[in-house]
Amino acid sequence: MNDPAFNISFRETLCPDDPDHIYHIAESCALFYPEELTVARELVEERLSKGETSGYYFIIAEKHGAPVGYTCFGPIPMTRNRFDLYWIAVLKSCQGTGIGRQLIQKTETRIQHMNGRRVYVETSSRDDYAPTHRFYQTCHYHQEAVLKDYYAPGDDKIIYTRTF
Repeated sequence: MNDPAFNISFRETLCPDDPDHIYHIAESCALFYPEELTVARELVEERLSKGETSGYYFIIAEKHGAPVGYTCFGPIPMTRNRFDLYWIAVLKSCQGTGIGRQLIQKTETRIQHMNGRRVYVETSSRDDYAPTHRFYQTCHYHQEAVLKDYYAPGDDKIIYTRTF
């Protein structure tokens, strides 16, 4: 089978090298600012050092044993059954192959097993995020809100949600 999404495995346990892998995956997307890449690495480090008490959960997609995508998500404090999807990123060379869809489906299943009933996703309104917006809409997320000029003048925050 020539499908690039074939032979993808998934894991929830992080490895010591994952902060570097996650940074590399996010950096390859060519969307994120340097400070965002730093945060992506820090969330992995936090999970590795604190475990579940960090509040961050990960699903890593691997092809031939090498990480090619991931999600980071967690329950929103002081809410009932609400979760944030903090990150979803797929290595640039693997985008468009279905790995992102598999990741989001596995993440949603995991969230539901954790009694989650609603997921929130925040993203930028910049033009280079148009494929991201289409991805969320295709995955049955609905635009819930727009916060004007949130990230910078002309760069709104778009909040998508999905209810189970």
